Amino acid sequence: MTMSLTELSGAPTPEPTTAANTPARPARRASPFGALLLRLHFYAGILVAPFLVVAALTGLAYTTTPQLDAILYGDQLTVAQVGDRPLPLAEQIGTARNAHPDGSIAIVQSGDGDQSTRVTFSLPELGEKQHTVYVDPYTAQVKGQLTTWFGSTPATTWLDDLHRNLHLGVVGRHYSELAASWLWVIALGGVILWWRRRSANRATARHLLVPDLSAGKGVRRTRGWHATTGIWLTVGLLFLSATGLTWSRYAGANFGAGLDALQARAPEISTSLTTDPAVPAAAEGGHEHGAAAAGGVVVSAIFDQVSTAARAAGLSGPVEIAPAAEPGSAWTVTQVDNTWPIAKDRVAVDPATGTITARSDFADWSLLAQLSGLGIQAHMGILFGPVNQILLAALALGLLCVIVWGYRMWWQRRPTRTDRRSLAGTTPARGGVRSLPLWSLLIGVPVIAAIGWALPLFGLTLLAFLVIDVVVGAVSRRRRPAAVPTFPAPAGS
Repeated sequence: MTMSLTELSGAPTPEPTTAANTPARPARRASPFGALLLRLHFYAGILVAPFLVVAALTGLAYTTTPQLDAILYGDQLTVAQVGDRPLPLAEQIGTARNAHPDGSIAIVQSGDGDQSTRVTFSLPELGEKQHTVYVDPYTAQVKGQLTTWFGSTPATTWLDDLHRNLHLGVVGRHYSELAASWLWVIALGGVILWWRRRSANRATARHLLVPDLSAGKGVRRTRGWHATTGIWLTVGLLFLSATGLTWSRYAGANFGAGLDALQARAPEISTSLTTDPAVPAAAEGGHEHGAAAAGGVVVSAIFDQVSTAARAAGLSGPVEIAPAAEPGSAWTVTQVDNTWPIAKDRVAVDPATGTITARSDFADWSLLAQLSGLGIQAHMGILFGPVNQILLAALALGLLCVIVWGYRMWWQRRPTRTDRRSLAGTTPARGGVRSLPLWSLLIGVPVIAAIGWALPLFGLTLLAFLVIDVVVGAVSRRRRPAAVPTFPAPAGS
């Protein structure tokens, strides 16, 4: 048996209607599902919204990184004048090594168009970070050096850390995972609540996607802006939630385990050689430049040979050339064009003979691996260039507006009577869980448990909310004064 919101809140039961007081429209009875969803949406919005605000602001800042890099490092990342053809990589790497005599060459990204060639050096004291020397591919002039993280400039790295963990390391990653874990719940819950209101009110139905501007200046108008904007943002917010969770600490680990179980990760390319390769001798005029990742000597002339082999195999655009991780292994060449249509094909090249020993094309990846790769680039604002940045910025600004309107509704619903003033509105009535039918609990509890296992921070915080809510409800019922029974007066008194 279901209970109305009036019964759940403990308010007095209205008198039976008569012909004299029959309302124009019968009072709507709230289902236990609606009551529970409303309460969950309300508390999630109030308690998780601060985390979403931080994620939206830091994400909005991150969308500006391409332009910020151009302003701060444009003289290093690009060349002023594009020549007819680039100089050999050996010559470019030679000038980079002269400017950076320490460390081992980890990656060389050839210059393409007006982009500088990037020669990246690994040093043990830098940990995950590296030094990247930027070289004009047409003059072999060194244009500068930056400390990079997976190719990202210092400014991009700083904003990435701010968005991901607030510069608090592993502990800070909990904030972003909590925000991503609840974002999809809040978004879908808001859509369902607005749809229920739409189906019950023809006036609202006309404003499912357009706010009701005739609603005055109170909570009704604010709710219209809050709901309709949320509807427009739903698909984008679900996308941000899903892609953000793939990078998170706990949910991301579960996502990775799922990809492993389904064999849906981006395939590794084999760098093993069937025969022991001959160690290529340094060509006359070539340059020996430091240790490779495994301690071997890297001859800069080999980069040209490996690059030529990869180009002949069909790899175009900007590519990264990585020396072998171990002696006697193949080098890898990877396309690094992350804008649509992306180019992520890879080949393994025998550095001694220049022959292709293995190949991995993006078109041959599993669907999940392709979607994961595309989702990462879109989440970072790279996939569609400036259009991608504009969409992400619009999502962030829209989310901030929805949150502000949500808090405003809470404030507008506050009691304003002199004897009942409050700084905020009342909370939705509790009791929805107790009123749910048994079949919904038998289905819902395992489903919620599975989601909580996959998204641990969501599961823990949801459990904490339910426990606290039940305890507070029990305490409130015990403190509520019991009704004093009344009896009719004895006859003749």
